[in-house]
Amino acid sequence: MSRLQVVSGKGGTGKTTVAAALSLALATEGKRTLLVEVEGRQGIAQLFETEALPYEERKIAVAPGGGEVCALAIDAERALLDYLQMFYKLGSAGRALKKLGAIDFATTIAPGVRDVLLTGKACEAVRRRDKQGRYVYDHVVMDAPPTGRITRFLNVNDEVAGLAKIGPIHHQAQAVMRVLKSAETAVHLVTLLEEMPVQETADGIAELRAADLPTGMVIVNMVRPHVLDEEAVRSAGTATRRKDIARSLSGAGVSGAAGLVGPLLEQAAEHAQRVELEREQRAALEALELPAYELPLLSEGVDLAGLFQLATELRKLGVNSGADAGGDAQ
Repeated sequence: MSRLQVVSGKGGTGKTTVAAALSLALATEGKRTLLVEVEGRQGIAQLFETEALPYEERKIAVAPGGGEVCALAIDAERALLDYLQMFYKLGSAGRALKKLGAIDFATTIAPGVRDVLLTGKACEAVRRRDKQGRYVYDHVVMDAPPTGRITRFLNVNDEVAGLAKIGPIHHQAQAVMRVLKSAETAVHLVTLLEEMPVQETADGIAELRAADLPTGMVIVNMVRPHVLDEEAVRSAGTATRRKDIARSLSGAGVSGAAGLVGPLLEQAAEHAQRVELEREQRAALEALELPAYELPLLSEGVDLAGLFQLATELRKLGVNSGADAGGDAQ
């Protein structure tokens, strides 16, 4: 499986939750995973019920089998200071620039450079090795920007082309792109079985493919169980079946059973309609020709226990089996 797992999705689809669960699943059986946040929302800290993440790699969870999940909230200003020290040895001069506001100006006025810094930090973690030559992290999972911005965010080489055609920034962008467009990377999109998220997923995949960025899998989140289909609802709506339902309710000790049959059938009809709409969205996702996995809706919401439950579901689906999930890996 690719070593850099980029997770994106339309707002509200739960991409941060999926990224966190994926990091736990990949850390199973002694593996080490780094979970990276680039939007400054501290969503990872909230999910893992820990304090706000600093600009340093910190262990936040132990996965089944003794694996570790570390987390890093990448800050563009701090990353630029690291960059200035690495390439220009500015040291205290870089800190002086920060006090003057130059660092904030550089990361705001040139968003392409900002994205180079954010993606560059994640790619550095992917390439990093220890003194024995082994990778420090088996996988790096990035909680990336939403689908509408993901291609531009990852295609940093094009973004900085007009800003720096030579020099360290140019070389840094090229080094980042070598990782992002290789088989080391897979970009996964999170969606719901609803028309707008599915359409945005299809559009995002088309943009990623056009930019030669490696797509991975589609993760359908918050899937609700199917209880009834339209045929069952139609049969329940007949006069005979309505009487049977009323008798069953009365036999179960429900008072006013006759008056409940109508509202229950209305809810059943709504459920059947949702099932049909979800069937249509599944067909649209199948047309994308990417591996697709479904995660259940957790009725109690997602807390730390819920994260581990979702990670277990991902392991059952085989996302940590070592097989390459990159359907269009370059």
